[in-house]
Amino acid sequence: MARIRAEIQTGFPNLDTSFRVTSEDTPAYNCIAWAAGDTSRWWWPLYPYYWPNNSPRALALGAFVEAFATLGYVPRANSSLEHGKEKVVIFVRHGLPTHMARQMLSGAWSSKLGESWDIGHFLPAEVGGDIYGDAVEYLWRPRT
Repeated sequence: MARIRAEIQTGFPNLDTSFRVTSEDTPAYNCIAWAAGDTSRWWWPLYPYYWPNNSPRALALGAFVEAFATLGYVPRANSSLEHGKEKVVIFVRHGLPTHMARQMLSGAWSSKLGESWDIGHFLPAEVGGDIYGDAVEYLWRPRT
């Protein structure tokens, strides 16, 4: 586990040392699917991957917002924990969406790192930087 943690911290130097590895590495799903609660397939707006019907198949922030609208998410949220709200965040680098994370019941965040592990981390910005860019759009829906 020490080797895995070191590998993750090398790629994400902003991670607090308290981050947790919460899954085995798997290419079965990606961070977008993880944020959507789907661990059975890879979500990406470009073919041949899954993307919600009637959502634009474009590598653009608006396409991700529209795709998550099909799940009941709306913009105008922030990173704080709010009772009754389930939140996700979209990261953008050089104008293109790169990553999503979801907030857990504890208020901590969870990210799927590419084809690798899921991790729990305190703040979205901890996975920001050279690989994923910045957390730019928070979405929320009522927690069911």
